[in-house]
This record gives sequence, C-alpha cells and structure tokens, in this order.
Amino acid sequence: MLSGNLLWVLMGTMLLGIAAGITGTFSFLQKQSLVGDAAAHAALPGIALAFLITGQKELPILMIGAALTSALSVYCIQWIVTYSKLKADAAIGLVLAVFFGIGIVLLTIVNRSPLGNQSGLNDFIFGKAATMTKADLTWLFISAAIIIIVSLLLYKEWKLMIFDPVYAKGIGLPIEALKACLTALIVMTIVTGIQAVGVILMSALLIIPAASAKLWTRRLSTMLIFSGITGGIAGLAGTFISSLRTGLSTGPIIVLFAAAIFFISYLFSPKAGQLSKYIRKVKFRKQEKLS
Repeated sequence: MLSGNLLWVLMGTMLLGIAAGITGTFSFLQKQSLVGDAAAHAALPGIALAFLITGQKELPILMIGAALTSALSVYCIQWIVTYSKLKADAAIGLVLAVFFGIGIVLLTIVNRSPLGNQSGLNDFIFGKAATMTKADLTWLFISAAIIIIVSLLLYKEWKLMIFDPVYAKGIGLPIEALKACLTALIVMTIVTGIQAVGVILMSALLIIPAASAKLWTRRLSTMLIFSGITGGIAGLAGTFISSLRTGLSTGPIIVLFAAAIFFISYLFSPKAGQLSKYIRKVKFRKQEKLS
C-alpha cells in the first residue's frame, strides 16, 4: 500500500519526466543537449553557494542559486564560442568541468562547516526523491506545469525555428528571443529536477527520452508525445524502486529505466531499429538471389 506522501512524490517525478521529455526534445533537435548537460552540472556550485550565504536549506533559495549558476554557464559557453577560436564542444567541456569542480570544492566546504552534516546537499548530486517535503513537491508541480504549458504554447514557433529558421525569420518571428526562451526553460527544467534526479544525471533525463523518440518517428508532435511518456514512465518507475530500499539514489534508477527504453527502441523500432534493419537486409539479399 502506497503512503500518501509517496504517491505525491511518484506523481511529481512523473510530471517532471514528462516536462523533461518535452523540453529535451526541442533541445535535442536544436542540438543543445550538451549545453543542458553543462547547465545541469553548473547547478551544483549555485546550490552550495546559496546554502553558504544563507545557512538555510529552503528549496526556493537553493533553486535560485542553481538557476543563476546554470544560466551563467550557458552565457559563458556562448561567450567563449563567440569571442574565442574554441568550438562549441570544447567550450561546453571546459565550462562543465570548471563549474562542476567549483561545485565539488564548495560542497566540501559545506560538509566541513558546523551545519554541513545537516545540510543534506549531497543528495543533490545523484538525487533522492524520498527526501522531498510537501513544499518541495508543490514547487515541483508548479514548475513542471509551467514548463509543459509554455512548451505547448510555443510549439509552432519552436517548430519553425528548428526546421526552417530562414522562413521563421522572414515572417518576423523573434528567433533570438525564442532561443533564449528555450534555454530558459531547459535551465528551469534542470533546476526543477535536480533534487529528484541529481545534477549529474538530470541531463540524461533531457536527452534519453528524446533520443528514444527519434528512433520511432520523425513527426515532431508524435516525438513529443513519445518522449514525454518515456520520461514520465522513467520518473515513476525509478522513484518507486528507489523508495523500496532506503539509501538508494533516485537519479540513477530513473536514468537506467530511460536507458532501458532507449535500448528497446534501438533494437525494435520499426524503421530505425537494428532488428528491422537486419530483416530488411535479409529480404533484400533474398530478392537479389531470386533475380
């Protein structure tokens, strides 16, 4: 029998998975998935700094810190690409390593402080949904709902921006503003999910459902639905299993479920699956022999 709090946690992580699947799809198609990875890792120093400055583990305060450093990491990547000879992948790797390194140093300082043992900030590395309070869940529900609603409202504009940016610019769409809005939603998704999934693996919840959906369809609407369902199932199943054993981090279990769905898609999807490719190859060889 599920307790009332566990039921709300399950619903919250499922909603988070849906939100991550939807925003992750746009990010994946915009080729910004690795930027999301850097932003997720960059959230750690913001969390640690917010705790060191305030001495409180109030989720809104920690999330503000996480959002600021995540947004700063994205700006740093764009600045490096614009004003240096480094390419995007090198800039992302550099920013990710620096911000995460700073985060680990700050987390060590927090753990050695008088309030360090009570801070519980280590749970933000791999995630632990069981530690979420009603206030945390309220924050998660509201944030995830905003992410989903805004994504659906901007569906047509983002679709044009991704697949036909020249036409989108020609009809007067504010391309830079739309890109900024997408980046802001990615950061918001990361900040919303890091307590449940963790800073290290939150990016996987943005990438894996979208990658799985791409193997099944090329239609954006269908891809969004499949990606959202994949993220929701992974969030629900991962949280439930981690709740059965005390001390088991939520993030790795959620990601493993999402990875299992990707592996099934990789093997069995009708068009891009390896099994279907092999069957078509065998049929083609048979036809060649007959002819």
